Amino acid sequence: MASLLHRPWLILAIALGAMIGLGSYTFDYAEGLSYLSNDPKACMNCHIMNDQFAGWTKSSHHAIATCNDCHLTHSFPQYYLDKGMNGWNHSKAFTLENFHEPIIINERNSRILQGNCLRCHEDFVHEIVAGNKTDISSVKCVTCHRSVGHGGR
Repeated sequence: MASLLHRPWLILAIALGAMIGLGSYTFDYAEGLSYLSNDPKACMNCHIMNDQFAGWTKSSHHAIATCNDCHLTHSFPQYYLDKGMNGWNHSKAFTLENFHEPIIINERNSRILQGNCLRCHEDFVHEIVAGNKTDISSVKCVTCHRSVGHGGR
């Protein structure tokens, strides 16, 4: 054992190998590559999202929008930054089991969602949003249209 202490590069190589091995195993076990796709089934990798997925399959947007269409920014590189940040936050919350139930969208993701509603429906809702004399964030599409993305559950 004393000879190992005289070879710091060996200790570093063993530690690095263990981290890469453990990280690779965890990424594979968690089906990490699926999160790089646009497939809504990837969101069901965490069992806690089953209700959201089931609701989406019954929603009016099922045939035209996936989870990423509504929940991620549509500009490069922000799309991948959002995807990575959400992945990290979701992984941490689900691993540590410290999330609110039922799941509630946070303020940042709520702004992204609202922006995507307006992006797709801008022509239709322009007058409603343009006529708002208060803070634009007070006009939330999902306030009245809660079941649009996740349907009846």
